[in-house]
Amino acid sequence: MKFTEGYWCIKKEITPLYAVEYADSRQNGNELTVYAPGKHISDRGDCLNVGMLTIRLTSPMEDVIRVSVSHFDGTVIRGPFARIYGTPPHTVIEETDEEIRYRSGRTTAVIDKRPNSWGIRFLDGDRELTNTGFRNMAYMTNRETGKCYMAEQLAIDVDEYIYGLGERYTPFVKNGQSVEMWNEDGGTASEITYKNIPFYITNKGYGVLLENEGDAAYEIASEKVERVQFSVEGERLDYCVINGSSPKGTISKYTELTGRPALPPAWSFGLWLTTSFTTSYDEKTTSGFINGMADRDIPLHVFHFDCYWMEAFEWCNFTWDPKTFPDPEGMLKRCHDRDLKICVWINPYIAQKSPLFEEGRRLGYLIKKENGDVWQTDMWQAGMGLVDFTNPGAVAWYQAKLKVLLDMGADCFKTDFGERIPVKDIAYYDGSDPVKMHNYYTHLYNQTVFELLERERGTGDAVVFARSATVGGQQFPVHWGGDCSATYSSMAETIRSGLSLACAGFGFWSHDISGFENTASADIYKRWCQFGLLSSHSRLHGSSSYRVPWLFDEEACLVLRKFVKLKCA
Repeated sequence: MKFTEGYWCIKKEITPLYAVEYADSRQNGNELTVYAPGKHISDRGDCLNVGMLTIRLTSPMEDVIRVSVSHFDGTVIRGPFARIYGTPPHTVIEETDEEIRYRSGRTTAVIDKRPNSWGIRFLDGDRELTNTGFRNMAYMTNRETGKCYMAEQLAIDVDEYIYGLGERYTPFVKNGQSVEMWNEDGGTASEITYKNIPFYITNKGYGVLLENEGDAAYEIASEKVERVQFSVEGERLDYCVINGSSPKGTISKYTELTGRPALPPAWSFGLWLTTSFTTSYDEKTTSGFINGMADRDIPLHVFHFDCYWMEAFEWCNFTWDPKTFPDPEGMLKRCHDRDLKICVWINPYIAQKSPLFEEGRRLGYLIKKENGDVWQTDMWQAGMGLVDFTNPGAVAWYQAKLKVLLDMGADCFKTDFGERIPVKDIAYYDGSDPVKMHNYYTHLYNQTVFELLERERGTGDAVVFARSATVGGQQFPVHWGGDCSATYSSMAETIRSGLSLACAGFGFWSHDISGFENTASADIYKRWCQFGLLSSHSRLHGSSSYRVPWLFDEEACLVLRKFVKLKCA
């Protein structure tokens, strides 16, 4: 979000309150609180009728400095809040007439105490990483809308480049881009994405995590070319400067802070083959695919049943469509007898036609409006509701439905969707802020499924195939890149998104080999197979057409076999 017109001029509807100079500070154990008024104080009269920003410095773990900037402290700040795992270290606070130094490990925040000289410099030893200073830290009021925002601008050095911010299909170097942190189901060909992570790293070796699950906005060398600006609506902004001294070291510290990825089971690294989405299939079809791969000596490890394993209009009822699969337990056993693992598609939505809708409504397990009605929509499934994972009862209820499938023979789940989460007129069971829950909902969804798999299958044998994510989502692998198209351009978009997502510690990642939408030409299919088998996880999946290699040409079978065996070696 841009608040200025060029470098100097403020937009006509915006009233800014900038931190102008140091006024006072207090120390309380690990916490340093600094007060910065919105104008230079030359005498006592200047202390009247002026706003002030309160800046609190803490350290959740060594070499991480958290900065919390607030305007009105009396405003209630509702969650959800991403979990932070750090252990607060010993910090050192040193003060002179001109500055205060707040040190955690080798990382120091230096606050300028001189009159009319507000600024904080962040150092790695004696090396400056970034800084905030003149007209950077601010509280912005939009007089036309009545909305208020907290904003911060951190310096970008000469030849400094910004990477990350989650899954992004735009250029890998983020300089010059405006980025919104808002999960949406938008495919892979735009600035919209399924996995928004408010964390970036730079080639100077540090990173910045914005601790806000809401609709945060970034201007990366786009409003001010020497600054990264991030802003959130409300009265407080929290961010962490994470110093690992290198990009790799910083990502390591970030995952130590927000959660390490679990290690997926060995079998998950093999080839996954799916039914595709809207294709017509039954056990004869799927057996034909499995036999065809074996006949061509192409190793296959996982078979995935997409949406239509359930009856239309009833997603999700977690029941095999009896017209298509009259003997699901026998079918899954026959797959297991061939050393195949089984994945089935699910989502967090309960269609009105599903028998589970009335059960969930009666038990209070579906998200409600503020007046107590169940929130419903006809988008995706007729009359569907949404499971409220802030309700522990709803979590246990949902897990119980999935456990039936595990007992039947399923090994893992594709946790699709999780982005179409309403924000208007919504009341969560635990009172969460609906805007912040929009992105965080997917974390609770994937956590619910992953923890069930760990409990039922054991730690080390749990894996999901998830589309959406937010901060901390790397703990529940694997994630795939969403609805790409069968083109070279879309393959390039997919590569960029995987690289950007990796900058947030997502070490296990996949994509729809040869593209989800449309059907690839044979050359694209073969090239994408090579790329896909060199990704951590590899899945053949499409929308309205099958993805077995012999439907493209016989050379596609040779290419796929070669790279599956290379990966398995």
